Amino acid sequence: MAERSPTSHSLTPYGLSAPAFIVCAVFLAAPLIMVLALSFNTFTMATGIQPGFRLDNYIEVLTDDYFHLIFARTFGMALLIALIAALIGTPEAYILHRMAPAWRSAFLLVILGPLLVSVLVRTLGWAVLLGRNGIVNSALVALGLADRPVEFMYTMTGVIVALVHVLVPFHVLAVWASLRRLDPAVEAAGLSLGASQFTVLRRIVVPQIMPGILSGSLIVFTLAASAFATPSIIGGRRLKVVAVTAYDEFLNSQNWPLGAAIVTVLLVATVVIVLAYNRAVERRYAQVFQ
Repeated sequence: MAERSPTSHSLTPYGLSAPAFIVCAVFLAAPLIMVLALSFNTFTMATGIQPGFRLDNYIEVLTDDYFHLIFARTFGMALLIALIAALIGTPEAYILHRMAPAWRSAFLLVILGPLLVSVLVRTLGWAVLLGRNGIVNSALVALGLADRPVEFMYTMTGVIVALVHVLVPFHVLAVWASLRRLDPAVEAAGLSLGASQFTVLRRIVVPQIMPGILSGSLIVFTLAASAFATPSIIGGRRLKVVAVTAYDEFLNSQNWPLGAAIVTVLLVATVVIVLAYNRAVERRYAQVFQ
């Protein structure tokens, strides 16, 4: 039997990954390149979209205080949602990890439930719950916790509540993956040496699952920063985030080049934040394990 040459063997991984690369190039890279090219065009109400290569749209996005406020609101909201998801999802993942297999399967289905429902249906459900006459306000008034209905709709509070509900499962899955690699004997050793359960969690468990906590927070942050349906329905047009603003420019103002520039700036800003975050985490762990 003829032996394979070293060259053919080294090209095998490229051949195997070629179909996936082609699919990504056609369905992901090509649309992004088209949006980037569109962002350099110009637009006026009289002439419509005019081809060219100008930076006017980017100058407007980067220098106008209106867009500064929208980007600050979007990333501030995403950061707060990531923190809340970490506070809720990390203990939830630990409890899930400690459950018996039968109970774990049932509660895992409950946790992943929001991901099995259409984002539009899920958001409309929250709109019903958070309305002035919704279940949440009715319960607050009935329990005496509020004198009158609380305004959740078209507020940042309502948007955060709805987004936390759908994004917490992503954090739970990331932390749970780290917990599954944790050796139970390590916890048992800490308890046998006289440490309290809280000390074991703080000194042994949390440091070992910190990569899962950090990666889960990053996933939640990026998904919250690019969310559209929930901020659009719960927040409305008065509480704009970047995705909603780009949508308005595309379909309401018909200013596609400006909408493309907004989307491009959001993508670049998110990528820069992700890379900086990963770099900071890598440096931190490199210092710890040196």
